[in-house]
This record gives sequence, structure tokens and C-alpha cells, in this order.
Amino acid sequence: MADRTALLERPQPPRPPGTGSLALPLGLLKTARPRQWVKNVLVVAAPAAAGELFSRHSLVQLALVFALFTAAASAVYLINDARDAEADRAHPTKCRRPVAAGQVPVAVAYAAGGLLAVLAPVAAAVLCTPLTAGLLAAYVVMQLAYCVSLKHVLVVDLAVVTTGFLMRAMIGGVALGIPLSRWFLITTGFGALFMVAAKRYSEAVQMSGSAEKLGATRALLTEYTTGYLRFVWQLAAGVAVLAYCLWAMESGGTANGLLPWRQLSMAAFVLAVLRYAVFADRGTAGEPEDVVLRDRALAVIGLVWIAMYALAVADW
Repeated sequence: MADRTALLERPQPPRPPGTGSLALPLGLLKTARPRQWVKNVLVVAAPAAAGELFSRHSLVQLALVFALFTAAASAVYLINDARDAEADRAHPTKCRRPVAAGQVPVAVAYAAGGLLAVLAPVAAAVLCTPLTAGLLAAYVVMQLAYCVSLKHVLVVDLAVVTTGFLMRAMIGGVALGIPLSRWFLITTGFGALFMVAAKRYSEAVQMSGSAEKLGATRALLTEYTTGYLRFVWQLAAGVAVLAYCLWAMESGGTANGLLPWRQLSMAAFVLAVLRYAVFADRGTAGEPEDVVLRDRALAVIGLVWIAMYALAVADW
């Protein structure tokens, strides 16, 4: 009896990391990349551009579309990490991902990802419109194809990532039945390509001189040259600026507004692109959200552009 009491009173060794009751849910949440969910705010782009953002119906629908797109994107992250678990374990930083570290079993990641991949389009079909569900399903299929093979195909990988951003910008308008301007689509698409190519260029510049590091970071980077990636982001920036100016001019001036805010917003848009290009040229445009949040001048220019466009939509 004394031995049993002593055994109970003996200090127990601490649990190893990742063995608590909340370890699995937290690991799944981390694998779903909450930090990346901010990209899904793009679902408000089309309704905002059309001035259809502030009705109660629009807000409810957009909140729902945001949640469904987040679920679909999370499904892709879960399946991607499950598929790449073995390779990630050999990577100096990716080895800390929950699936690679063993916090989330591979089978569980596959199951959770597959469930979300199916439920998101089904829920969109029931709660939104068939076209919204079709667009969401197409996004899931495209991103899974990217994880399996398309991320290894030169140039196609840039197109797929860009298309993912474009789908985010389209789906809010599709859900609300808002016609999508061709200039809106061109501006959004090439704006996304500008940032994607700038990110790849920055990664290539930072890892230049070490093919081994390039391959570890993103295998396809060894196939690109920095000159080519520079050409892509410069071309994309030029097309995005031109398309935005044509969009603003096509819309015409405001009938009752104090100033032609839509046309004036061209200056802020061009300044924002030029400012972002500074970081792209330096090779420090790795994460778009970090560039915008860390550079005060770029953030201020962005806020001025939003204010001008809001005034144009409100016809003030």
C-alpha cells in the first residue's frame, strides 16, 4: 500500500508536445492555414466594385461565401500536407507542420480535407446558387490538380495560382448575381499575376546562388530564371494598370458627385503598383500581406484608393 501511495505521489513526467486532448483539433486548425484566410476577403471585391455591398442580404451571402471558400481552401491545405508529409519531414522548416511532425495523422488530414472538399460545394448548392457551387467545385478540383502535378509544370503553376485569386474575386459577384465587368476581371487577374510573379521572383533572388535551397523552397524555382520572372511581373503590372484605367474611364464621371472620384482613383492605383514594385525589384515581396502591412506608405496609398473608390460608388 505504501509503495502504491509513493507511486501516486511521484511527480509525473510532462506530456510530450502534441499529446494533449486539444492537440489534434489545434493541429488541424494550424494545417488549415488561418493566416491565409485573409485572402478570401477578395470575395467582396465584385460586390464592392458594383456598390452592392451594404444591403443585409448581400452581407449575409458574402459572409456565407467567405466561410465556404475558406472551407474549400482549408481542404486543399489539409490534403496537400497529407500528401507531402514525407517530403516535409526532410525540410528544415516544413518539418514543423502538424502532419509532418506527427501531431495530425496523415489519414485524419486526408479525411478532414476530403470531407471539407465535398461539403463546401454541396453547401454552396443548397445555400447559394448552382453557379456558385460550380465555381467552388472548380476551385477545389483545380487546386487539388495543382497539388498533385500542376505545381511542377512551368508557367502553368503561375496561371493556376493566379486563377485561384481571380475565382475569389469572382465568386462574390456570382453569388449575388452581379454582372462582372471585363475590365474588372482583367485588372484582378493581372494584378494577381503581378503579385504571384513578384513573390516567385523574390524567392528566387533570396535563394540565388544555391540550387539546393531553391529546390527545397519550391522545386520549380530551379526552372525559372530571375530575368523571366521579372519580365512576368513587369508585364502583369503594366496590363493591370492599363485595364484599371480603361475600367475607370469607361465607367464615366459621377453624375452628381463633387469630383470624378473614379478617374482620380487611377492615380492612387498607379502609385500603389509602383510602390509595390519597389519591393518586388528588391526581391523582398515574398508575402503580399506582409508587404502591405509593413510598409506604411503603401498602406496609406491603399486606404486613399479605397476611399476614392467608395466615394465614386456612393456618387458623392
